[in-house]
Amino acid sequence: MKQAASTADRLQLAVLISGSGRTLKNFIDLAAEGGLPVEIKLVISSSAKATGLEHAASAGISTEVIKRSDFPAGATGNKPYGEAIFDACRDADVDYVAMAGFLKLAPVPDDFAGRVINIHPALIPAFCGAGMYGHHVHQAVIDAGVKVTGCTVHFVDNQYDHGPIIWQQPVPVFADDTADLLAARVFEAEKEAYPHVLKLLADRRVQIENGRVKIGKAPRGATGRTGDVPVE
Repeated sequence: MKQAASTADRLQLAVLISGSGRTLKNFIDLAAEGGLPVEIKLVISSSAKATGLEHAASAGISTEVIKRSDFPAGATGNKPYGEAIFDACRDADVDYVAMAGFLKLAPVPDDFAGRVINIHPALIPAFCGAGMYGHHVHQAVIDAGVKVTGCTVHFVDNQYDHGPIIWQQPVPVFADDTADLLAARVFEAEKEAYPHVLKLLADRRVQIENGRVKIGKAPRGATGRTGDVPVE
């Protein structure tokens, strides 16, 4: 077991979920083993039925359920819903917000720009956008006959599956794949890619420059609490 990072060195994180929370569970397990320098301070779910809430409860993590249906659509669109989500994240005093199977559009306010990340089960800009989630993505990949897919970790803006790409990890597509088989293989890549990005953020190695991400060396003694640093 690796030695856990001190509390001061851990990335303070909120995780947004809508369903099973298997990515959340991966974060929790890795952090408990000392392999991921994060402290998950809050889990927000868009559904009270999300089984991922059980993972959070078992780990003693605070949870909130903020349903989109509690914020009727109107002239302001999704803005009130986003405000509720990010008000909770402000109250939790987190450094970053990680979307992990979160299926709702929550507009990112200015003070969280460059502080919200997501993982998508394909190589953006392919097979992404509204309606492209879960098995819909993997079936579309198979139907298109492509030979390589993968996963993408990216910063979130106010479009589905859009924003500066931080990390991509390729996964082969085999001739006899089903959506289920491909989904399982892609998720194994996700279990590596997302924690890798969180470590980069904790080490302050990620910077957005002209709409693109650059990954630099970590400055000596750096922690994720003070923001990003220029690429060396």
